Order: sequence, then structure tokens, then C-alpha cells
Amino acid sequence: MRAVVMGAGSWGTAMAKVLADSGNDVKIWARRSDLVDQINSNHENSDYLPGITLPSGIRGVTSVAEALADTDLVVCAVPSQSLRGNLEQWREHLPADAILLSLAKGVETSTGMRMSEVIGEVTGFPARQIAVLTGPNLAKEIAQGQPAATVVACVDEDQAKRVQEAVATGYFRPYTNTDVIGCEIGGAAKNVIALACGMASGMGFGENTLATIITRGLAETIRLGMALGADITTLAGLAGIGDLVATCSSPLSRNRSFGARMGEGATLEEAQAATNGQVAEGVKSSSSVLALAELHGVEMPLTQAVHSVCHEGMSVPEMVSSLLGRSTKPEVYGPA
Repeated sequence: MRAVVMGAGSWGTAMAKVLADSGNDVKIWARRSDLVDQINSNHENSDYLPGITLPSGIRGVTSVAEALADTDLVVCAVPSQSLRGNLEQWREHLPADAILLSLAKGVETSTGMRMSEVIGEVTGFPARQIAVLTGPNLAKEIAQGQPAATVVACVDEDQAKRVQEAVATGYFRPYTNTDVIGCEIGGAAKNVIALACGMASGMGFGENTLATIITRGLAETIRLGMALGADITTLAGLAGIGDLVATCSSPLSRNRSFGARMGEGATLEEAQAATNGQVAEGVKSSSSVLALAELHGVEMPLTQAVHSVCHEGMSVPEMVSSLLGRSTKPEVYGPA
């Protein structure tokens, strides 16, 4: 398959490597010519994946038209809140029969749309040509060839199988799913819960606390997913609990690490400065996921708490106190 990865961050670069290792013809697009030169000359992206040697067949390009020409699979590897703007620039160059694969995990702040919905609205492509890839996929570990699994979701199972074949390698095992809603909600919500786990860790709390946050975060995700029509079994799998555990537990997770700095007392701006000016996806997603939940009458107290810390000036200790002070109730995972 002829594939192009639009975006040369850590996950986009790792996915380009996976596609090349699977035997595809791979291009990777980046705005910066110095990054493209580095990929073509040194077969490395030292800015985002230092120490990882990329297959020599990966070709870096800066031209959107060149990147998208004669392409079967377009991998959208830009942050969720910038996806719409990028798609508007790419739209006229997209091959009409290509599959568009989203790597972004989030809910658009301005519209409440999931990433597949944004892709469909901007490009006019039918849902059967839009897929998402999600799961416990930490970019550095996958780029190192460590064993991992993922989920390729598309409403058209045959198209999902085409992408599955394109990304399958000896170390990367893809499963298919037609529940796009469940896969996307799991991917968006877990970034917010990972921030909460990082904040708790930064305050010095241990494994009991983290297990509690992960489990209650899963309950929130299930409630929202079910309200939107997701299959609960999706959220019990790789796209739900699998992605949640990896993102909430690993220091390689930007959301977990970002939250930990805030738990140690850093402001949002200080935490951002410590991550080379990059804001964790969960910071913005805490607002958009919360708005989506409120629209559908779903209670998400952890998400509300993270939003309050990131956007309303609440301190992390105050967040913990507010959560512990909530009224006791039965443990339920359904709509109640």
C-alpha cells in the first residue's frame, strides 16, 4: 500500500516506521525542511524520537501536494485541536479513493466533534473511508519494536481490514472494530484521566490512589460512551482499559508526566515550559470531553476536577479534597 503520514511528531514518526516495516511505500510530511532533511539523510527524527533508526525507504517531504499524490492511505498525525485547520489545507490534494486514518485522540473544543466526524465534515469523505487507530500505543516503545497491540476502527469492516494488513508487523498486532464511537471516546477520555493520575503521583500518592483513579475514570468513560451509542465491550478492551492503563501508568505518557509536574506544584504554564512548550492533549480535552458529557447529561467528576485545575484556577490539593468529599454511592458502570 502507498501510505503517507501527515505529521512528523513522535507518534507520526513511529507509525511511519511501522508502515515501512510492514512493507508499504511510505512518505512522511513535515512543515520543517530541516526535519525532512534529517529524516532523508540520517534516517532519524532526533527532535521527537532520538536514537531510533528509521527504515531507509521512508521519504520525508515538505510539499503537501507531493505528499498526498498517488496515495492509498493518508495517516492524519497532527494534534486533535489542529486537525481541522490542517485538513482544510490538505483537502484539495486528497485522492478521492484514499482511506483517511486518524491517530489523534480528542474531542474538538469548538464543536464537540470526534476526530472522525471532523475528518468527514471537512473533507466530505464518507464514513466508510475514515478509520481511527487507537490503543495502548506509546510511541517510543513501538518505535523500539516492543510488542504492542492496537485497534483499527472503521464502520466498514473490509476497509478496517485493509488498514489492519497495512500496519501489521512482527511486533505490532492490530485488531479491527466497527465501533468507531467507543474507540474514539476511550482515546479522548484517557488523556484526561492520565492527567489526574499524574497529579496524584506528583503529590506523592501511591498505587491504591492510582488504581482508584484509573478505575473510576473507566466508569466515567463507559457512561459517556454508552450515552453516545458505544459498545461497552469496546471500552473493556484495548481502546478503553488498555489505552487507559498505559497512558495513566507510564512516564513516557506526556499527559501523565504533565500532570505529575502540576501535582508537584507547577502551574499550567510551568508544566508546559518543562515539556518544550507542548501542552498535553488532556488539558484541552478536559474542557471538550466535559462539554460533551454535559450535553448528554453524563456525570464525570474526575474530568470536571481536571478541568477545574487546568482552566479555573483550582489547586491540585483542592481537587483531591473535592473528590474525596463527594457523597458516597454504589459502584455502578452504567448510565446511572
